[in-house]
Amino acid sequence: MSVTQEQSAWFAGAFDSLVNNVGQAILGKEETIKLVIAAMLSEGHVLLEDFPGTGKTVLAKALANTLEGTNSRIQFTPDLLPSDVTGVTIYNQASNKFEFHKGPIFSSVVLADEINRASPKTQSALLEVMEEGVVTVDGESYPVGKPFMVIATQNPVEQAGTYKLPEAQLDRFLIKTSLGYPDRTTAVDLLLDAANRSRSSKISPIIAAPSLLAMSQLASEVHVDRSVMEYVTDIVHATRSHKDVALGVSMRGGLSLARMIKTWALAHGRMYATPDDVNALAIPVLAHRLIVDAESEFAGVKAEDIIAGILVDLPVPAYRAA
Repeated sequence: MSVTQEQSAWFAGAFDSLVNNVGQAILGKEETIKLVIAAMLSEGHVLLEDFPGTGKTVLAKALANTLEGTNSRIQFTPDLLPSDVTGVTIYNQASNKFEFHKGPIFSSVVLADEINRASPKTQSALLEVMEEGVVTVDGESYPVGKPFMVIATQNPVEQAGTYKLPEAQLDRFLIKTSLGYPDRTTAVDLLLDAANRSRSSKISPIIAAPSLLAMSQLASEVHVDRSVMEYVTDIVHATRSHKDVALGVSMRGGLSLARMIKTWALAHGRMYATPDDVNALAIPVLAHRLIVDAESEFAGVKAEDIIAGILVDLPVPAYRAA
């Protein structure tokens, strides 16, 4: 079933409302907010990597507060156990039965703060739930429900005592993005409002879970011409044969980009995706999935630059709107 013009207009309006609501807490970062909300509507997870104090946690909390559902925060530390994330089975003497006590992962939006500070075993427990949407404890499976989104944060500095996420686990995140420092005007506005110490707590819910799921379903029905999908395939294949890449983008990465361009097109009021959507999303969706060759990385080559170069080299296809 194709998306109608009325549905497209409704989606774009709702998307803008979500962006504006979250934007009350994060000033001057509209494009990053759009990326994160598009990832949520594409039923994916987000990795925010940035320097301390740039607003990663505030963005995650603001997004959680925007959704009329449950949200939780897990502060990752070296002594955090997998059961602290997923939950644990406890024997109830009164009922003479074992009962499962759900962990904080059972929420609509989960903020995994400083994920790289937890042990690989605990990281794996979280990432398994992200992939499967199910927690398995003592042979019993417990669905986390929908919507379900993990927003993980990590700092690129202070690496002592941290555990780097393996590339196979990074592949579980739909996008990786950052906020960066604010521009001068925004910085002045924030300083003038320094008394407001909890901007995210003032964000009110504006969308219910059923409406969010309806938006996700609508985005999956956006028309994409075969030539656009061929363009996505060519980009993915180019990463695998690039001279500076040790390991290119997986099929999961290509599927993630295909999902995101549909949501991105609908968010901009279009019923069809274009190569411009692919170009806008290729770096945040694909760059963190590359393993750059060790010598090239030492020479200063970055994954983002590799994707950007591939986009320049590949011919942009002609496409049909419908």
